[in-house]
Amino acid sequence: MSAHKILVIDDSKVIRMRVKDMLPQGNFEVIEAKDGLEGFNLIQSERPNLIMLDFLLPKMSGWEVFQSVQERPELKAIPLVLMSGRKEEVLEKIPEPFEYFAFVEKPFEQRELVAAIKEAMIKAKKHAPVAAVASGAAPAGDLAAEVQQLKQQVAQMHGEIDLLKKQLGQLVTFIKQRLS
Repeated sequence: MSAHKILVIDDSKVIRMRVKDMLPQGNFEVIEAKDGLEGFNLIQSERPNLIMLDFLLPKMSGWEVFQSVQERPELKAIPLVLMSGRKEEVLEKIPEPFEYFAFVEKPFEQRELVAAIKEAMIKAKKHAPVAAVASGAAPAGDLAAEVQQLKQQVAQMHGEIDLLKKQLGQLVTFIKQRLS
């Protein structure tokens, strides 16, 4: 089971697969939705750690998904990257600077995608305390998952420290034998 979920909402299977392939390797699961309605339902049921949202979608537009997310404090804290090949259409609905999400214009390269994800996380953290207070929930993100991940990292580091101590002990023993 992955610690983090990334939801990619795009009507193009090619874009969904491209985004999935561009994401850095890590401990996460990529969930896909082919239209806005399916995507919004997955946002509510899966509570992803990141949303990659196309602006032009069937059934429920990316604009409508964005508005629905913004209306719910518990969802507003989720980092969001808006994707579109037509920035001018996005700007008609939402003027720059984009306050609650990062924007990446299609087609994009991996470095642009990664930069947009980082920007989305920064913006979400900036607005998360407000959303958490409004909903009465814990601060942004899945704290239990973050704590668990940190515990795993600490355990791994303890293992590495023990290995280094053992290697140091062997090195000291070797040096003492050579000096004798």
